[in-house]
This record gives sequence, structure tokens and C-alpha cells, in this order.
Amino acid sequence: MPPIDTRIERFDVSVGAAAEYLRGAWPELRDVSFEIGRLPREADADGIPRWTADRERKRIVLYRIPIERLNRLHRVDENQRRMMIEGEVFRAAADYLDRDPWDLGPDRYRFF
Repeated sequence: MPPIDTRIERFDVSVGAAAEYLRGAWPELRDVSFEIGRLPREADADGIPRWTADRERKRIVLYRIPIERLNRLHRVDENQRRMMIEGEVFRAAADYLDRDPWDLGPDRYRFF
């Protein structure tokens, strides 16, 4: 039988891969739990949050439905979806660390 491959499973894999990369690159994230929720409890002043970063509990919760449905893709394909999801994981981790998201993986973006 072919493996089950759903949108939710692909979301989980994308979050997990980005989280593992960040845990390996940033010691401050090694004990942080990256979790996936469906929806936040309520909107905030900026709208519907895509994640919650809780430093006290060492926890980052990424909300699948707002990430998938409220973000705009340049092209609708699996690579663009994965990059969009990974970008949200980086933004959430940057929020947790109080850093710029581009600082979290600087070597990934140096092509010269």
C-alpha cells in the first residue's frame, strides 16, 4: 500500500524539519517544544496569530489553519507551501529568541 500522504502530515513534516534544523543551530532552542495547533484561541491586535511563543514554558505553538489559509503563495505547489511553512517556523523561533528571522540561518542565504 502507498504511504498515507495528507496535507496535515506534510505540514507536520515541514515544521519538524525546520524545528530540528533550528535546534541544531541554536542551543537556546534545544529544550523548546515545537507544537502544532489548529487555531489560536482568539485574535490579537495584529489579527489572527500564526504562532505563540511561550518562553516560560519553553514552548512554541504553530497554528496550522492560519498558516495554510491566510498566507499568500507566489505559486501554488508543494515547494512553495513547504518554504512558507518553514518561514513561519523561523519567524516563530525568532520571536522566541527576540532576534531577526534572517539571523537564524545566515549560512543558508549566502550564495556568493
